[in-house]
Amino acid sequence: MNTVGERKRPFYVHPLALVESEQVGDRTRVWAFAHIMAEAHVGADCNIGEHAFLEAGARVGNNVTVKNGVSIWAHITVEDNAFLGPHCVFTNDPNPRAYIKKPAEALLPTLIRANATVGANATILCGITVGQYAFIGAGAVVVRSVPDFALVVGNPARQIGWMCPCAHRLSLQVSPVSTERCLCRHCGRMFAARIRIVNQKRLVEVGEDDSQESAVC
Repeated sequence: MNTVGERKRPFYVHPLALVESEQVGDRTRVWAFAHIMAEAHVGADCNIGEHAFLEAGARVGNNVTVKNGVSIWAHITVEDNAFLGPHCVFTNDPNPRAYIKKPAEALLPTLIRANATVGANATILCGITVGQYAFIGAGAVVVRSVPDFALVVGNPARQIGWMCPCAHRLSLQVSPVSTERCLCRHCGRMFAARIRIVNQKRLVEVGEDDSQESAVC
């Protein structure tokens, strides 16, 4: 029902959905057989698909798409504008046993950063971060954190490229030997891949770039 007592909710709830939380934002839509527990937080303008489940302690930002059959457990945070594809899987316990009951602090948090996409049937292990604008391919099994803009596929997931916010693949190398720049042929954004050394490890970071140097991706 779309009322709490006599008060009308500022979001849509299908008659066959169960919403126990008071922390659901305006204009969010909750479809049939979805269940949002008390103390789960859902932002405004979200779409919560059929048979989705949000456990107490789950946090979902604004304008997030949660497709059918997705369960979001406690200690999982999904930032604004993320897309969670049908039946993708999250975890929060790295070594579960049915007969071992753990305190909440023993569970590991997972963070899906703003504007990321998680493809259908992908599995995201706990304790990692999926970066902004990252793109997780369908069926991937993600066992480590994913950089911003990265495209990962497979089991275990491996990075095969970089993705533009417009959802098209860039031609930047996964691991360039020096700074590399390109212009997305679809939307005109310019990007740069830069090398950074952190704790003697070589990291590649991709982001939008204001430089005049460019090549078409």
